[in-house]
Amino acid sequence: MSAAGSAGNFPYQLIATDLDGTLLRSDESVSRRTRDALAAATAVGAAHIVVTGRAVPWTRHILDDLGYEGLAVCGQGAQVYHAGEHRLLTSVTLDRQLAGVALAKIEAEVGPLFLAASRDGLDGDVLVGPGYAVSGHLPAIPFTDAADLWAAPLNKLYIQHPTLTDDELAKAADRVAGGFVTVTMAGEGIVELLPLGLSKATGLSLAARRLGVKAADTIAFGDMPNDIPMFAWSAHGVAMANAHEELRAVADEVTSSHEEDGIAVVVERLLSAQPPSGR
Repeated sequence: MSAAGSAGNFPYQLIATDLDGTLLRSDESVSRRTRDALAAATAVGAAHIVVTGRAVPWTRHILDDLGYEGLAVCGQGAQVYHAGEHRLLTSVTLDRQLAGVALAKIEAEVGPLFLAASRDGLDGDVLVGPGYAVSGHLPAIPFTDAADLWAAPLNKLYIQHPTLTDDELAKAADRVAGGFVTVTMAGEGIVELLPLGLSKATGLSLAARRLGVKAADTIAFGDMPNDIPMFAWSAHGVAMANAHEELRAVADEVTSSHEEDGIAVVVERLLSAQPPSGR
């Protein structure tokens, strides 16, 4: 992927896509139709960039399978990763002292939490504590000693609650600890504590600057509340049909679901210069 000048017949120079629930189908594959649509857009000068909540170790295998060699924004904006060179260009870590204060405040409000943590770096492990349920089959290392959680630099903490819904937990956490960390919800069972002020927009703006592309020339696709800052930064935000209601509320349009080639539907329409069907 290279910086886009004029994107030919495509009205945007940059296409930013979330992974889970957006670019990826439930089996973590990308459909041939979506691959072809993105390839057609890049062939006329647009650039495609992956912007995901997953840290690099949970993202790299997907990018390699796609033959993706450009920049990717990982870890909710904490990491800008060069997929072709397999190296980190930027990395932001969580202040562990502030995170500890935030955790204490949240647990004082809602009771004990189930915890996991993503360590910084290209090969940073994900540590999972007792009771924490990991989505899918992603690699993780169990821990029982809380000291292990803080033993190395982190890019995020994951929290779960035995009875509260994700929305309830995220709202409570933000209410009592939002001055210490950024709280976001990235998917089912995925409420995260991030460095204060960090969002997907942070990493996307850094990557776009490297590519020489502006927010006004960017279209973004997503499905969860953690995509809201990316939509706010981009010129046009497209929510998937399966998107969380909070994201749908701020989207410029809603497309088909991730299982029904929602990205391809929009990209193909823009390539053929068809007017949008409406929000």
